[in-house]
Amino acid sequence: MAGLLFGTGGTPHSAKTKSTISGIERIAELGLGCMEIEFVQGVRMGEAGARQVAEVATKLGVKLSAHGPYFINLNARESEKIRASQERILQTARIASLCEANSIVFHAAYYLGDPPQKTYSAVRKHLGEVMNQLRREKNRVWIRPEILGKPSQFGTLDEVFDLCTELEGVAPCIDFAHWHARTGGFNSYQEFASILQQVKERLGRAALDDMHIHVSGIAYGKKGEIKHLNLKESDFQYVELVQALKDHDAKGIVICESPNLEEDALLLQATYNTLLKAD
Repeated sequence: MAGLLFGTGGTPHSAKTKSTISGIERIAELGLGCMEIEFVQGVRMGEAGARQVAEVATKLGVKLSAHGPYFINLNARESEKIRASQERILQTARIASLCEANSIVFHAAYYLGDPPQKTYSAVRKHLGEVMNQLRREKNRVWIRPEILGKPSQFGTLDEVFDLCTELEGVAPCIDFAHWHARTGGFNSYQEFASILQQVKERLGRAALDDMHIHVSGIAYGKKGEIKHLNLKESDFQYVELVQALKDHDAKGIVICESPNLEEDALLLQATYNTLLKAD
């Protein structure tokens, strides 16, 4: 994959209908390169529909990923909630594979007052069981826990990187806006570059060559993320992020989750192309 592709989290607002296929067609019309299928309220796509999605995306050259349901907590107290969480990840991966998506993204867990290390052990164990099942099914989709924006959520850089080093087939979804909201920092060229350096040092150059990135403007407070904003309405230094990505020769997909979706995706793509031309 040459360089970075830019796209939207879900069907662009300007698509003819809200359907996934209509979204893919609109992404191609806009000259964007990728789209994340949002299964956040549940995986509501059948096998036939998924094959159709794959066909359209392949024909139009749009790369796909999928976002799993929000109702996942691999650190839940009740065993049935753990099993249901695992099943939601599996369902997302199975349909994503039929869509010929490269990756799925999900929010792994909440601490629920547990020490981070205890939560990590639970997540590692329960995600490990999911990965074993996917291996048995010969499902090659990358499973990507997301960097999350609230201190109550499992999903720091270190936690996600640790999972990636310990579990085969697991890779990060780096949401730079979430990390900025969670830390109150990480909003400068130097800090963005330090994250990319960590990716390279901990996960290898291959991880920089196949990144999955989320970007948006963001509002935040003492408890981290409050809501997503459009880039120009927020303090997020997106130009410095794009510069750092270019300078580290990052490749993969950048999914925009700003409320205006395709407008900010096009802004990020234009920023990137301008920086490439300036070389």
